Amino acid sequence: MKRMGTLIGVVIGVLLILLISSAFYTVREWDQVVITQFGRPVGKPKTEPGLKLKIPFIQEIHRYEKRIMRWDGDPKEIPTRDKRFIYVDTTARWRIVDPQKFLEVLGTYTQAYAKLDDIIDAVLRDYVSANPLVELVRTTNEMPSVENVEGKVLSPFRDEATAPETVRLGREKITRAILAEASKAMPAFGIKLVDVRIKRINYIEQVRRKVYERMVSERKRKAAQFRSEGEGKKAQILGLMEKELKSIISGAYRTAEEIRGKADAEATRIYGRSYGEDPAFYAFFKTLETYKGGAAYKNAFIILGTDSDYYRFLKTIPK
Repeated sequence: MKRMGTLIGVVIGVLLILLISSAFYTVREWDQVVITQFGRPVGKPKTEPGLKLKIPFIQEIHRYEKRIMRWDGDPKEIPTRDKRFIYVDTTARWRIVDPQKFLEVLGTYTQAYAKLDDIIDAVLRDYVSANPLVELVRTTNEMPSVENVEGKVLSPFRDEATAPETVRLGREKITRAILAEASKAMPAFGIKLVDVRIKRINYIEQVRRKVYERMVSERKRKAAQFRSEGEGKKAQILGLMEKELKSIISGAYRTAEEIRGKADAEATRIYGRSYGEDPAFYAFFKTLETYKGGAAYKNAFIILGTDSDYYRFLKTIPK
């Protein structure tokens, strides 16, 4: 009997411990707690941190985040007003402001994210379809000034240099309008939408391929233009070089002829002066030069008489 009484006491002690532990719960700084009894909320949500009391085994606690949470949507393929098919990747920040309504309407975070998907994606699709691409990409009409950049951003649709697009709203105002429109439906779920932003915009695969092909063809056209301009510069430089070369050669030839003429004149003057001083020696010297040059005519025959004046100096050589 004593052993049975001890066992019963232990069981009662365990039950008391479980009863007491299930009667208390803690609300953390980032929590907001809703108490339900038989599935229905009881009292106001507990948002102040600390140790709280509830009816054990009958009442149940539901914890929800008090902090701002992130929502990331899947990239959506949406056509813009100017028929440009793009992928739009969106993100948002939200928080639970009425945990009791959140519990009654949605209940779980999975349902909340599904509802955010439906609402934000629908509003995003409406605004993207109602605006041209330039409104979603740019915020103002001011274009960035980038030095030493050739050409411009290529578009597969039209030449933006001849048809500039004007920004009326811009990306910032459109995202603010999306936030305001999507926020209208959030109070019904106990949610507040804090912010909505477009993370990334890109063309769909077919258009991206077309853009890349045009970029490649544009670069090839630029390269061909540079090569053509280079060949023209090369021909121009070679032409100038030929002209300057001929000018230098003709100037050098003229100078050489002038020097040669002056030298010949000086030689003639010297020869004339020498001839004037001793005509007999000059005639003798010139005749000897003709004797020396006559040996060069190997295949020629010259017939001269012995009384020819050509051999006059040979006949006067003293013996």
